[in-house]
Amino acid sequence: MSSNIAWIKTACLLLLASEAFASPIEKVEDLEKRAVCTAYTLIETRGTNEPQGPSNSFKTMDAAIIAQVMGGTEYDTVYPASIDQNSAAGTADIINQINTGLKSNPNRCFILEGYSQGAAATVDAMPKLTGAAFNAVKGVFLIGNPHHKAGLACNVDSKGGSTTKNVNGLSVLLGNIPNNWISKTLDICAYSDPVCDTAHGLDNIDAHLSYKSDPNVQNQGIKFVVGKLRGTS
Repeated sequence: MSSNIAWIKTACLLLLASEAFASPIEKVEDLEKRAVCTAYTLIETRGTNEPQGPSNSFKTMDAAIIAQVMGGTEYDTVYPASIDQNSAAGTADIINQINTGLKSNPNRCFILEGYSQGAAATVDAMPKLTGAAFNAVKGVFLIGNPHHKAGLACNVDSKGGSTTKNVNGLSVLLGNIPNNWISKTLDICAYSDPVCDTAHGLDNIDAHLSYKSDPNVQNQGIKFVVGKLRGTS
C-alpha cells in the first residue's frame, strides 16, 4: 500500500512539474503572436496618371488598418506612374524603402500595396527582396494587377470569389508573382477588368476603376492586411 501511495505522489509531482513548464511557453507564444508587428509601414504604389501621393484605391483601407493596428505609417512610392508604363523607378523605390527601413529598425514590418501599374511595380520588386527584406514583408495586396497570372492560389475577384482565378493580365509575360510570395499575397482582379482579366475584359474601364469604391474590395484588404500584421493569417 505504501509503495502505491509513493508512486501516486511521484506521478502527481511530475504532472505539476510538466504543467509548470508548459504554461510559460504557451504564454510566450501567445505574446509573440500578438506582437508580430509593433512597427510597420504600408508601402502603397499608385496607378497610371494618379498624382504623386496616396492612391485613392487605398485611402479607405489604410486608414482603417492604421486605426486597428498600432505602430503604423504609410509611404507613397515615388515614381512617375506615366502612360509609358515604365515602373522601374517605382520598383527601385519600394526596395530602397524596405532596405533603408530595416537599417534603422531591423524589427520593422512592411505591407506592399499596388494598384494597376503600381501593382506591376510591386510584383517586379518581389524577386529582388530576399533574406531579411523578404521576411520583413508580411503581406502584399494587389488590385487591377497587369501581372496577374492565371491559376495562383492568391487570385480572387472583387467579392472574394473565383471568377478571375484563371485569367491572365495584360503584362503577365513580363513578370508575375514568384512562388515563394504567393502565400503572402492577395491579388484581387475584378471580373472583366481589362488590365488583369484579358479573358473577359475588352474595354470595361469602369471595372478597373471600381476598386476604390467597392466595399467588398476594401473590406478584403483590411481583413487581409490586419491578419498579416497580427500574425493570424
